[in-house]
Amino acid sequence: MKETKLKRPSDSNKKIRFEAGVSRRSFLNTLWVILGVLGLAEVVALVLRFFQPHERGEKEGDPKEIMEAGSVDKFPLNSVTAFVRGRFYLARLEDGGFLALSCKCTHLGCTVPWSVKEMKFMCPCHGSAYGIRGEVVTAPAPRPLDLHPVSIENNIVKVDTNKVMKRSLFRPEQVVHPKKT
Repeated sequence: MKETKLKRPSDSNKKIRFEAGVSRRSFLNTLWVILGVLGLAEVVALVLRFFQPHERGEKEGDPKEIMEAGSVDKFPLNSVTAFVRGRFYLARLEDGGFLALSCKCTHLGCTVPWSVKEMKFMCPCHGSAYGIRGEVVTAPAPRPLDLHPVSIENNIVKVDTNKVMKRSLFRPEQVVHPKKT
C-alpha cells in the first residue's frame, strides 16, 4: 500500500483577509467593543431611569369613581383605613377631620403601607416615611403623599378617586371636617 500525505494549508491561507484588508481578528475585536459599549449604555440608561421619580400613569382597569368609604362614626379618631380597591388610605385625624391619601410614594411610586406601631406610612423601597397627614417625615421623598378629594354627605364619607391632588406641603384647609349638627 502506498502512503498518502495530507496536505497542510500554507501560511498564506491561515490569515483570512476581507476585501478591505481587515483581518478577522481585528473585525471581531471591533465588533466586541461595539457590543460592549451598547450593553454598557443600556445598563446606564436603566440605572438612571430607576432613580428618576415618575408620574403615575393612567392604566386600564384603574378604578374611576366616587367611592363611599362609610359612615363618619365608623372611623375612630387618629386612625388610618386602607381601601385597596380605590388605592388610597382614609386618615381620620385627632381633630375629627379626614384626608384621603394616595398609597403611592412620591419618590418612586412604591406602595407605602401604614405602620400602626410607628404611626407612619413607611416606604419599603427607599425608606421614606410619612406622617398621618401624608407629610414627609423621612426623606428621600420630595413631597407629601398625593390627596384625593373627600366630601361628607349625610354623614357618609365619599372619596373621588378620579382626581389626584399633588401638593408641596400639608395645609390645614386640605382636611375635610364633618358638619356639626
